[in-house]
Amino acid sequence: MYYPVDVEPYTPAHHFAKGKQDPQFRTKLKIAVELVRRAVQADIPFRAVVADSFYGEDRGVKQGLRALSVGYVLALKPSHAWWHPEGAIGSFQEAAQAAGWKSPERPGKWVKVTRTFRDGSSQDWWALEVITGPYGPKKQERVVIATTDPVTLPDLTTFYLVTNLPAPGSQRAADSTLAAANLEEVVRLYGLRMWVEQSYKQVKHALGWSQYQVRSDRAMRRHWQLVCCAFSFCWYHASHGADSRAHKLLEASEPSGVPNTGVPADGAGTGKKNRGGKECVGKSVID
Repeated sequence: MYYPVDVEPYTPAHHFAKGKQDPQFRTKLKIAVELVRRAVQADIPFRAVVADSFYGEDRGVKQGLRALSVGYVLALKPSHAWWHPEGAIGSFQEAAQAAGWKSPERPGKWVKVTRTFRDGSSQDWWALEVITGPYGPKKQERVVIATTDPVTLPDLTTFYLVTNLPAPGSQRAADSTLAAANLEEVVRLYGLRMWVEQSYKQVKHALGWSQYQVRSDRAMRRHWQLVCCAFSFCWYHASHGADSRAHKLLEASEPSGVPNTGVPADGAGTGKKNRGGKECVGKSVID
């Protein structure tokens, strides 16, 4: 079951008297860390924070999450690189080429991982632990490349991930308060972020996230809270309706073709995000 934990509007700088220099102005990155801090203070249990490369490329976000002692699995851009001596590995592409892939039977340093989806289907991917420069099981952060094709690294089916979750059997795993995560677990955790994007489509297109005619900050927040409640009710009904007592009591009187209570995938396009006024940035922080 998936449900929203918290939301916080982002207010663009031009709404403040001093713009970005105004003490009350906060970037989306700072709001994201604040949302995680609230979850920690509220004792909401979660395995890790997952987010796209907008957050993963920001050093302040990662520092803020480490200060809160929470795990994270964040995306990095394919172009991400790090300082390295001449001749050493300094990019994802170089690391993939040096991993020794020949074939599925001779994968070199690549490890097969199986991704299992909600409909019961599964797909084999390949994951590589990049051990070079600032990354590795002995370092503060690990970098993992996960892909369906280690040779071509297709854009749509390749993840470049950074995580602070320790590797199983490492010294960091023994010393850290965070539970260890093998390659398959790191890939699984990041895969959950896709549900955040899918849920945002459902909230936006089916439940009217941006369909309001109010202007005040309080009224917008109230509208969003109602939408989040509706979203939670839909997921609860989809997850529990078939086994609920009320459903069983209705079975005898309902026609044979009881509608499917599953939440369908939204086929509508994502469209352009609202850029005037406020935006929500809490959708891809905790999953």
